[in-house]
Amino acid sequence: MIMAVSQAEQFCNEKGLRYTEPRAAVLSVIQKSKKPIGAYDVLAQLGDRLDNPKPPTIYRAIEFWMGHGFVHKIESLNAFVACEAGHAHKGSQFIVCDGCGAVEEIHLCHLPEALDKKITESQFDMTRWSAEIHGLCVKCS
Repeated sequence: MIMAVSQAEQFCNEKGLRYTEPRAAVLSVIQKSKKPIGAYDVLAQLGDRLDNPKPPTIYRAIEFWMGHGFVHKIESLNAFVACEAGHAHKGSQFIVCDGCGAVEEIHLCHLPEALDKKITESQFDMTRWSAEIHGLCVKCS
């Protein structure tokens, strides 16, 4: 379940964060995209909605939403997807079709706990993590 833009606005209001037009527009484009979308593709789609948008504005908005769990980065594609969880969670887990580029967010409940345990044992200071499983979806296989 992708959180609605109205939920994002409510989240910002509750947390005392600025809900700006560029942030709203970027989140809307990412949420409406059927596949992972790159920052420059977001920029291209916002040309009509924002007054002269620039790449740094787009990247700052994406970083903002990533920092609050509304957007995830698919590292292998250098692209972004809206969070499907509808709740806060640690880390990101995805299956990625190498044929059509479809991405599905999955939640293996035991994985974050197992990683937390190993990270603590290793005395590693983790900032973020993401797991991507690549293969072919049923349509492409």
